[in-house]
Amino acid sequence: MDNKVFMITGGAGFIGSAVVRALIQSTSHQVVVVDKLTYAGNLESLSEVSSNAQYTFYPYDICDRALMDEVFSTHQPDYVMHLAAESHVDRSIDGPGDFVHTNIVGTYTLLEAARKYYMRIQQTDAKKASEFKLHHISTDEVYGDLEGEDDLFLETTSYAPSSPYSASKASSDHLVRAWQRTYKLPTLVTNCSNNYGPYHFPEKLIPLIILNALEGKALPIYGDGKQIRDWLFVEDHAEALIRVVQEGRVGETYNIGGHNEKQNIQVVLTLCELLDELRPPQDNPLLTISSYKELITYVADRPGHDQRYAIDASKIEKDLGWVPAETFDTGMRKTVEWYLSNESWWARVLDGSYQRERLGISDV
Repeated sequence: MDNKVFMITGGAGFIGSAVVRALIQSTSHQVVVVDKLTYAGNLESLSEVSSNAQYTFYPYDICDRALMDEVFSTHQPDYVMHLAAESHVDRSIDGPGDFVHTNIVGTYTLLEAARKYYMRIQQTDAKKASEFKLHHISTDEVYGDLEGEDDLFLETTSYAPSSPYSASKASSDHLVRAWQRTYKLPTLVTNCSNNYGPYHFPEKLIPLIILNALEGKALPIYGDGKQIRDWLFVEDHAEALIRVVQEGRVGETYNIGGHNEKQNIQVVLTLCELLDELRPPQDNPLLTISSYKELITYVADRPGHDQRYAIDASKIEKDLGWVPAETFDTGMRKTVEWYLSNESWWARVLDGSYQRERLGISDV
């Protein structure tokens, strides 16, 4: 396959950085990263590849149309992978405005910049225009929650978002499909289950539990902890996304899941068992517990908390031949081992120095 130019919005975030690392470490494609670098954008997640000649970075906001036009004009992308989004449910409940602005207005702005670029290359480079795709990366949370124990989200499942976050993502999904139908912009959409793995921002469940445990802090569980999620290792997800944008059919939607349905309490217990094995609390003189399970604490459930998500990923397996490589057990072990081996990364996130350095603020 000829070398292509990939434009990745949100490429310094958790999933975006996994996509960027996979492309640069496994292919010879050019990768153009666009990321506003909000709290969840971290250039240290790209340190492995940032000196590579394939990599270009812009600290741009997708809501700025002139800057988006500049990137399209300068780099002439073959593929756009749109991952830039506000994504934390709790933050959306506390402050929904940022989610509406970034996820809806930002997606609209990007679509319009892409449409202008696509119209131009249709006139100047027919081959490039025939291959161009914009891939919008979304979430299974747009579907709401499932009632039956055996029900699964299909690509045709009706939308029923429960939080400001999922409502804003649902809106962006609809915009992408409307631009494909109305303007014939070649787009695809994927909806994924809960991701986990290296470089995950510490406010999310799995890294929060790992890091709280290591510090002897409470391990908070919403409600009864029986909410069910389908867990997908982030590097498996990155591989799926790259395959979709290259091989997926324009106008199609693909659900991406890990085939790992687990209750939240099961996830936390698994993490405690792995930490008991890999970093026994008895080895830390500051801890007085015999197992990290003793730190589990149940807290009031959050508003509108969906009970169960589960993805039917048979379409992407049938059409594109993708299945996740990691099981829940292998992926969780890799994740815990990564956090234990990369304290310098997460410590700088926890103390805020990763942002202060970007902003030129001294720690002294």
